[in-house]
Amino acid sequence: MSSSVGRPAPVSNPRTQLTLASIAVAFAAADTYVVVLALPDMMAGVGLSADQLQRAAPIISGFLLGYIAVLPLIGRIADVVGRTPVLVGALLLFAVGSLITAGAYDLPLVVTGRFLQGVGGGGLVPATLALVADLWPAERRGLPLGVVGAVQELGSVLGPLLGAAVLAIADWRYIFWLNLTVAVVLALLLRGRRPPPLSAIIGVLACIALGLTLTAPERLATGVTLGLPFVPFTGSSRLLTPIGVATLVLGLLWLGLVAWRSRGRMRTVLAQVDLVGAVLLALALAGVVLAFATADPERELMSPAGPWLLVAAAVFAIAFAAWQRRTTRAIVPHGLLGARPAWGSLVVSFLVGCALIAALVDVPVFARTTQGGGQLAAALVLLRFLIALPVGAVVGGWLTRRYGLGLITGAGLALSGAMFVLMAFWSRTALDHWPATVVLLLCGFGFGLALSPVNTAMLGATPADSHGLVSALVVVARMVGMLVGVSALTAIGLRRYFALADDIPSPNELCPKSPGNCRPFVDALRDAAVSQVHTIFAGAAVSAFLAALLAALLLGRRGVVHTS
Repeated sequence: MSSSVGRPAPVSNPRTQLTLASIAVAFAAADTYVVVLALPDMMAGVGLSADQLQRAAPIISGFLLGYIAVLPLIGRIADVVGRTPVLVGALLLFAVGSLITAGAYDLPLVVTGRFLQGVGGGGLVPATLALVADLWPAERRGLPLGVVGAVQELGSVLGPLLGAAVLAIADWRYIFWLNLTVAVVLALLLRGRRPPPLSAIIGVLACIALGLTLTAPERLATGVTLGLPFVPFTGSSRLLTPIGVATLVLGLLWLGLVAWRSRGRMRTVLAQVDLVGAVLLALALAGVVLAFATADPERELMSPAGPWLLVAAAVFAIAFAAWQRRTTRAIVPHGLLGARPAWGSLVVSFLVGCALIAALVDVPVFARTTQGGGQLAAALVLLRFLIALPVGAVVGGWLTRRYGLGLITGAGLALSGAMFVLMAFWSRTALDHWPATVVLLLCGFGFGLALSPVNTAMLGATPADSHGLVSALVVVARMVGMLVGVSALTAIGLRRYFALADDIPSPNELCPKSPGNCRPFVDALRDAAVSQVHTIFAGAAVSAFLAALLAALLLGRRGVVHTS
């Protein structure tokens, strides 16, 4: 076992560190949802028009790619070098990604920034969950894990509100300037009172230079003398300028100093972490992410290149499995997930993702279809669901000390499944009445109940020196479930929609006198769209009920195998 795990991180108050880490997790979760509202403004900011939504898809998929694909590697590194270095490093990556996004003037820069934000934001989750396992014994982890889960889901509630507030008074870029500020402050607080090394000073200078390079402030760039560093060597790229070169030099110097100061940890990582396996797993996950995340969930199952991406993902997955059998330091050690609660947690988490995505995507779709309005109005309807998630997470964590993990998870997911059944029969005016709000609240509460027990079961069934890795795998399973679920449920829904649409008479038949303004035809298409969403809700109910059944069978009463 690595000396850096299985005990609290080396700070004077580990619970203070956990509080800071949880705040960071919440803020990163908020960033996932804040872009939903800011996307149209971000597209305009990088020169894309409103009808070029497909070209803007990498803004979303880039974040998901960074969040999911690199997560197992970061989780394993957290087991080897400790939680604090990973938390600080993840926050700094998130800060740099925010800086690049805030100053981006074209699409590739925005995607790069969002990818780094995804890597940093995703890396916070397994390190924080593993920190809980370090601080609390197995039989008392439920409530703190529930609190962490609640804080993370609270970020999803605050994200749309934060985005709406910033966009109401400022440009979309200020969302990411705010991200940068909060991430740097949290990293400094987590690091403690130690004096900053030379590498930190060089890093700050590099970030300042990068910010100036990307934004090219008018007062400086247009000056006779001060503007010289901003004059491109060729073309119009802001990176191919004297200040861009200076930024590159400072960045390389900073990386060199960090590598020198961390050479001991780097040797440890190289000696104990299966980098080949991590890369193969990352490539397999990347294929899945890109196949589904770049598609429009309301219109298509996967991106046009999706089938080829899935084939590539399968090839890398086979190569990963073969390498795991060959190497002696597999990133997922043989037998690690052999206990029933361990692999059961991954299966349940996957199915939870399949069902959860139906609420996140299709509740807003139902709102726009039946009530009209824009993205903000639909997001406010979704808040009725999201606001109950953190409440359920805390309650579920509290209940783990009194009832079995499988029972709590099964009951919560059965409740969500029952609410999906009711949603599958919603009328076009359902959201105008209070019972719909109760249904959304109970559905979100049920999902929240399942968060802590699933994590508790996984952490209890695996050794302490793998808690970072297995926490990452639980998150990956849920995210992959969301991506696969949105594709599968959309396929079912679209089949229903086209079956109904094919039976609708043409406007010329319904309204021979005014086919260009045929209200019955429009109403029939809207009814078909509502039926499509109903079908998706029914599919989500099946996923939730199946997850509830498997949770009751696989997670057991305690789910605790390893207690050391």
